[in-house]
Amino acid sequence: MSIAELYDILYKGVELSVSQASLEQVRKSYAFLCDFARDKVIYGINTGFGPMAQWRVEDAHLKELQYNIIRSHATGAGQPLADDYVRAAMYARLGSFLQGKSGVHEDIVTLLAAFINRNIIPFIPEHGSVGASGDLVQLAHIALCLIGEGKVHYHDEWLPTAEVLKKEGLKPIDIHIREGLSATNGTSVMTGIAAINQIHAENLLHWAVLTSVWMNEIAASYDDLMSEPLNAYRRHSGQQRIAAQMRELAQGSQRLQRREHALYNGGHTEHVFKDKVQPYYSLRCTPQILGPILETFDHAHEVIDDELNAASDNPIIDPETNNVYHGGNFHGDYISLEEDKVKIALVRLVMTVERQLNYLMHDRINGILPPFLNRGTLGLQYGLQAMQFTATSTTAECQTLAMPNYVHSIPNNNDNQDIVSMGTNTAELCAKVIENAYQVMAILLLALAQATDCLDIRAQLAQATGKVYDELRMFIPELINDRPHYNEITQLIEYLKK
Repeated sequence: MSIAELYDILYKGVELSVSQASLEQVRKSYAFLCDFARDKVIYGINTGFGPMAQWRVEDAHLKELQYNIIRSHATGAGQPLADDYVRAAMYARLGSFLQGKSGVHEDIVTLLAAFINRNIIPFIPEHGSVGASGDLVQLAHIALCLIGEGKVHYHDEWLPTAEVLKKEGLKPIDIHIREGLSATNGTSVMTGIAAINQIHAENLLHWAVLTSVWMNEIAASYDDLMSEPLNAYRRHSGQQRIAAQMRELAQGSQRLQRREHALYNGGHTEHVFKDKVQPYYSLRCTPQILGPILETFDHAHEVIDDELNAASDNPIIDPETNNVYHGGNFHGDYISLEEDKVKIALVRLVMTVERQLNYLMHDRINGILPPFLNRGTLGLQYGLQAMQFTATSTTAECQTLAMPNYVHSIPNNNDNQDIVSMGTNTAELCAKVIENAYQVMAILLLALAQATDCLDIRAQLAQATGKVYDELRMFIPELINDRPHYNEITQLIEYLKK
């Protein structure tokens, strides 16, 4: 299980396949638990849940117990999570089951895989998880559909689950021993959202590197800002990798200057230099700014891949050691902390993009472009002036969202859950920052193309940045006379996400 495989399933139409070896692990765990549970007290199998674990449940009611946790916890509120997030959450839950540490019957694995492959999307509200006994409430909404209840998004309609299962020739799962608790107990919703966030975060970083090269081409910067020796002496691997990416993307550019040719040639006698000896930080320091962002994303990717392959149940059923372990593998701290770090790093990325946009808009700063990239009549036409308002407003919202959510814990559940992760809230806030980042990045792209036209330098751009310019101009025409831009921003966001 991996973010890479999830990407292929969600966006390339690859079908999820569960190996026989994995299924055998599930069967082994189930058979072990059925045998081990006789005459023993095991949480959630013959006890109540949470603070009610002190009450034993009689054998005649054990199946009812499992149904009750699903139905009683399907209490989420708010808008439904997007289909991609739900499919990713089901993928993450499947990953937990396939570790063979849950004691569930293989039918739940088979039905989950069918839901993923056939685009049967359970209704999961955006609110409900405190991320400590995992995503109890939101996972209960998935479990509700697995038992044939609730509703699902299917062929662009919200339909009763039972109706869709019948259409697809599928049967709801039966409760065997602990399917109710295991289906609802774990970090799968926050992990699924985090995995989707990771795909977009890494994509946005790619665009930030490319647009930074393009920015420096427009400014005719000296290319030593991305030089190998300069960045190697700082030692940080992220900075060095960003600089290497910039050098690769800058191949063929006729706009970037060599400092040794322009300033080290001994021909300068003037006291005030016409061109800037060093560009602004938002241009010159991009390896140093984007480097730690890259390293943050790398670590988050590793943590999320680990979580996709983690047994996040409680208790853990372990045939290998002939034991059942009670603990807190459902606690979402790993995901919550990483999503806060990714969110903060993305806000830093957006702030850099907004400052680069300001450079393009501000004629007294750049010294080479008309105010607001206005190619029309100044005063009569307004260029991209109002577009900057949108970017500035959206960046400001991102800065507000940068406040860490990981530190927000409110005890609940009769103080049984006395410290919680709020991991799903954190992942959802990170997702909001990602959507904002795409908006600001789209505006920067439009401005970069406009600046390229203002200077008439398309022929001098690097191959990579020139290719992007050409692709943009295939669906967004040059701007001289004022026109609305809101549809163009939407088109550009779709382009960025491809």
